[in-house]
Amino acid sequence: MSTNTDRKILVVGPSWVGDMVMAQSLFKVLCQHYPSLQLDVLAPSWSRAILQRMPEVNNAIDLPFAHGELSLRKRLKLAKALRSAHYDQAIVLPNSFKSAIIPWFARIPVRTGWRGEQRRILLNDCRTLDKQQLPMMVQRFAVLGQAKHLAIPDPIPVPQLVVDSHGAEQAIRDLTLPWRRDTAVLALCPGAEFGQAKQWPANHYAEVAKNFAARGWRVALMGSAKDRLVCDQIVGMLPDLLQASCDNLAGRTTLAQVIDLMSLTNAVVSNDSGLMHIAAALHRPLVAVYGSTSATFTPPLSDQVELLYTDIDCRPCFKRECPYGHKKCLTELKPDRVLDALTRVLQRVAM
Repeated sequence: MSTNTDRKILVVGPSWVGDMVMAQSLFKVLCQHYPSLQLDVLAPSWSRAILQRMPEVNNAIDLPFAHGELSLRKRLKLAKALRSAHYDQAIVLPNSFKSAIIPWFARIPVRTGWRGEQRRILLNDCRTLDKQQLPMMVQRFAVLGQAKHLAIPDPIPVPQLVVDSHGAEQAIRDLTLPWRRDTAVLALCPGAEFGQAKQWPANHYAEVAKNFAARGWRVALMGSAKDRLVCDQIVGMLPDLLQASCDNLAGRTTLAQVIDLMSLTNAVVSNDSGLMHIAAALHRPLVAVYGSTSATFTPPLSDQVELLYTDIDCRPCFKRECPYGHKKCLTELKPDRVLDALTRVLQRVAM
């Protein structure tokens, strides 16, 4: 075992963008406990763009498996390769059985995680989750960085991604964006991997885009290739003259470019999505729109946020698709509320 001054910890990271951003709170807690910590994160390869912007992380190690893939033989091979690193502890953030296999095969002495999926045989520091005491995901992550007898860190350090300005400038050049230092940019993030019940309507986003484009702002629509269609729809709803003020980046950028470009924006409007958490970790003025989900479990962790939702009786239902087919939790959240919220967050920044 290493001493506390040169402790080595492997974190098995989550498989969703927003969860990976929130995991930085755990990384910060660990660095507070162990100032000379070597912290490595084992996670899907797409997360490298996020982990490279977290100064607490020494190494991002790619987890070479598709989502849900077991592949015991490949896991054993990777675990054997990790044995030579001589980690003192592994912290397993996903709750699945398979996520705890590699630390066990790697013979890491202390293997910490929450009880679930009959994996007590794999974890020798297995914690029992009290959901009432730890209602937020970030709390559940952060407390795993504490010994069992210690309380939740107070305050929990918030995520804060660090962006190299050269990366942002390169992304502007690569995408031939007409952004200058004095360009005001509003980012719109209309997608949500979880499903339609989290997606604010395209026509509502278009009203916000039209308002800001008419005021001389550039409007950047951000998302994956899956979001290209809805972003095209939003741009298409604007008058022709204002469409020229929109930069539809959905499907054109890497995750690294999205992070770097979002760091330059003056404000962000997003559904409850991974990009929402990235905007919060970049501490951009943010308006987060909630439909079928709730901010109680995974809120954006920043003080420059306005959270918007409706009081309709059936929300939050946490469904991917609206069970009633009306999506009133989103359609009845009108653009004026988002525009007012943007005014408030921008005023707070200006103070």
